[in-house]
Amino acid sequence: MTDIPEMDAIQLSLFSCEETQKPAKKQKKAKLGRYERIQKQLEICEHDSYKTFIEVELPPVPTYDYTFVDLFSGAGGMTQGLFQAGFKPIASVEVNEIASLTYRRNFPQCHHFCGEIEKFDSQKWLAEIGSPEVHLVVGGPPCQGFSVAGKRNPHDARNRLFREFVRVVSEIRPWYVVMENVPGILTINNGAVRQEICEAFTNIGYPHVSVAILESAAYGVPQFRPRAIFIANQFGMANPYPKAQLLPHQYKPIESAIADLPEYTPIPEINHQWTRHSPEYMERIAKVLPGGSLYEKYLDAFKRQYQGLPSMTVKENHGGTHIHPYLNRVISAREMARLQTFPDTFIFEGSMKKAMWQIGNAVPPRLAECIGYALIPFLNELALHSQRTVAVNSLPTKLVSG
Repeated sequence: MTDIPEMDAIQLSLFSCEETQKPAKKQKKAKLGRYERIQKQLEICEHDSYKTFIEVELPPVPTYDYTFVDLFSGAGGMTQGLFQAGFKPIASVEVNEIASLTYRRNFPQCHHFCGEIEKFDSQKWLAEIGSPEVHLVVGGPPCQGFSVAGKRNPHDARNRLFREFVRVVSEIRPWYVVMENVPGILTINNGAVRQEICEAFTNIGYPHVSVAILESAAYGVPQFRPRAIFIANQFGMANPYPKAQLLPHQYKPIESAIADLPEYTPIPEINHQWTRHSPEYMERIAKVLPGGSLYEKYLDAFKRQYQGLPSMTVKENHGGTHIHPYLNRVISAREMARLQTFPDTFIFEGSMKKAMWQIGNAVPPRLAECIGYALIPFLNELALHSQRTVAVNSLPTKLVSG
């Protein structure tokens, strides 16, 4: 390990300097399987004949240029993954200006709407670009009201933004719909929110809504990041999910993604930047054991990552990110991006803090890529049965999977 150079800047934190860390007496054990109970309920207690899991070890080949629209796109994690799977992004919607700049930079050919989704007129937009066929609508309505990490307020207005998602789906009429969120959405208000989502899709002609919890680490993402994935289609076909590719003992450790990046030399060109610490602050960080936090009250910030395991879920927490597994600094924005499986060519706009915020809110591209691979065989089947002179809505209400 290289020697730690003297830094010329002080630690910038929104937390009180009086909040000091109490050294842990022993290393904490990694907490695994946070949503195992919900996941087992989905697997054992529910009988969804439309939900199916597809092997994606050998990526299928699309027989058509499948297009998609990304709602609540953020910086473009879902878009990046689907693009890697062979899909073509034709439109996206995002209200945050910095995230929109990032999206435009990385997907300049995609028609992008920056603004509130309530103001997105999908019919007008479709007409302006030649009324292309849309095969897939994806997106993740803001999850602050759903997440178990925050206050799960069922009356939070952000919880109802999925209705705007449903509105756009009803207007565009894609073949398939994919909506992602935090697993906590499935249990909030005793499952009422989940039921409301399923009923909303059913009412617009997308019955038999399926939901599964996918652990990102099981698909090669070097990070524990479970996501609730809703899938529905308008033809009565199966709702495909990718089979897990890795068993827990095969999950990729954090070091596999970040070990080759410079330890204490920033590379601003690729967002390899982190909050700079004073020597005194670095000495305090050095005392934090894996799983422990620098602060006694703010336990979810400045928490040291474990070596030999996937990263804990990455996020930007009011200026406090996780501590590097073996260096005496917090992880950089590029390290966060690598843990999310963004390629180094994917550059984030805005300040370092804004970049971390965008990365922490993104869907891991690799997870989205695998979801895309699972969908392709079913889209291929629909494409095979469709005729150019027949509108998509006149396809058979149920096609038998081959």
